[in-house]
Amino acid sequence: MERYEPRVTTLSRKGQIVIPQALRKRLRITPKTRFLIYGEGDTLLLRRLELPDVRREWKDIKAAVEKRVNRYGPIRDEEIEAAVRKYRHGKRKGS
Repeated sequence: MERYEPRVTTLSRKGQIVIPQALRKRLRITPKTRFLIYGEGDTLLLRRLELPDVRREWKDIKAAVEKRVNRYGPIRDEEIEAAVRKYRHGKRKGS
């Protein structure tokens, strides 16, 4: 893990902290970047929150369903219910 020289910043009246420009550039932090924040004792830790690309995932799911439909025909309600039961059963077992 790469470390940088400490910088000083100040908390605003609105509870906002400015991340110094040098750190923003090195870490490629841009406006709207989301973070998880942890606090313990007198320490705060920020970690960039990487959110999945939901649009891409949805597009992939739609493509998989379309491929399946083209190959085997429409998906029946019973197949969906069986898949949901299988998924839920796996979740209960911790997989």
